[in-house]
Amino acid sequence: MSSILPFTPPVVKRLLGWKKSAGGSGGAGGGEQNGQEEKWCEKAVKSLVKKLKKTGQLDELEKAITTQNCNTKCVTIPSTCSEIWGLSTPNTIDQWDTTGLYSFSEQTRSLDGRLQVSHRKGLPHVIYCRLWRWPDLHSHHELKAIENCEYAFNLKKDEVCVNPYHYQRVETPVLPPVLVPRHTEILTELPPLDDYTHSIPENTNFPAGIEPQSNYIPETPPPGYISEDGETSDQQLNQSMDTASGTHSNISLIILPSKMQVPNYMSCDLQPVTYSEPAFWCSIAYYELNQRVGETFHASQPSLTVDGFTDPSNSERFCLGLLSNVNRNATVEMTRRHIGRGVRLYYIGGEVFAECLSDSAIFVQSPNCNQRYGWHPATVCKIPPGCNLKIFNNQEFAALLAQSVNQGFEAVYQLTRMCTIRMSFVKGWGAEYRRQTVTSTPCWIELHLNGPLQWLDKVLTQMGSPSVRCSSMS
Repeated sequence: MSSILPFTPPVVKRLLGWKKSAGGSGGAGGGEQNGQEEKWCEKAVKSLVKKLKKTGQLDELEKAITTQNCNTKCVTIPSTCSEIWGLSTPNTIDQWDTTGLYSFSEQTRSLDGRLQVSHRKGLPHVIYCRLWRWPDLHSHHELKAIENCEYAFNLKKDEVCVNPYHYQRVETPVLPPVLVPRHTEILTELPPLDDYTHSIPENTNFPAGIEPQSNYIPETPPPGYISEDGETSDQQLNQSMDTASGTHSNISLIILPSKMQVPNYMSCDLQPVTYSEPAFWCSIAYYELNQRVGETFHASQPSLTVDGFTDPSNSERFCLGLLSNVNRNATVEMTRRHIGRGVRLYYIGGEVFAECLSDSAIFVQSPNCNQRYGWHPATVCKIPPGCNLKIFNNQEFAALLAQSVNQGFEAVYQLTRMCTIRMSFVKGWGAEYRRQTVTSTPCWIELHLNGPLQWLDKVLTQMGSPSVRCSSMS
């Protein structure tokens, strides 16, 4: 087999020989793409070798990779980046950009100071863990450092360890089943969902110092797809969700009436209702002001982007640039031009993260997130460019669900609001903004989390869901 590039040092060749390939070695097709990938990998290894030779750590890296031993020493490189942490020259061959992402040679510098290398960048420990251990690695959220790693990424020291055997993939936590009594009395009225339609949401900025938990990406499910408006989506509680056709009430947390009587289930049969991971973990609808635009995107991949470009959508991208709307006004048009790279959504180990890739901020209303940080249920959080925030946690939801079951059907039903997350691009809404409702923002999306919604549906069915919705007029 011919060498990848001429003038490849022997140590680089040896290290590349330990590179893991996705789905085994070889494979038909994609020769040119594979060649580019090999070329990029060689640059990454050359860059690391150059750094480690200066610090005398090259032998330790080779020892760790060849022995696959986690008891080896830390192998570190500077974790500083030029704009934020004060690294010296801004145009060195390899360095971090202002979002903490690592770049290689042939870089260009964007107006905001970031380095871009052939449209590829990433955190250094993720790059080398992907190269030597897990080719399917998507994000640093999937990794956690071993206990004896002194320079783990999450410790935020001046040096960061890139020893791939000092990191582990985080396993998905198993959610305990919820014990649900079979309710003998069927309610005659579907309880109203708490909302804040007539109140203006509070605002908050991205909380400094909050770091999402590391987690792992589950097995790759079927590809995502976009459905016609009339198609039934995976979650079965769509009927209970507001649509943009009427008033879009702000999402709320569960708020139980103080006079609610807690049913006595001691004499009832308890049935375990388990959580099942759906093929499509969320459904995403796009809106312009109060009008739904385009078809629903059903997400199967653990990492996907929603951006403003005009490329055809695929299982890992929901491109808004191609969507047409005859009622689109100038404000919406201008906002769409600034969506850019948009937002990346991760679903890892039962947690959902939103990362702002755009040059403009995104604004998120997530009841689960608001509860975690003690904010008002309808609070809208501004996420600046380059920042990410955990916006949903299955384990927190499971605890709430188990607690709510003991408080009756109404309490469980209220949790449907927690499974919807709204997110606007460029323009925010709330008390500090001219726009006070999400339907006043030019461009926004709504996420329905299918797994939690389906779990709620099963629990409500087991409890004895009301078959008809009555009102005072009936």
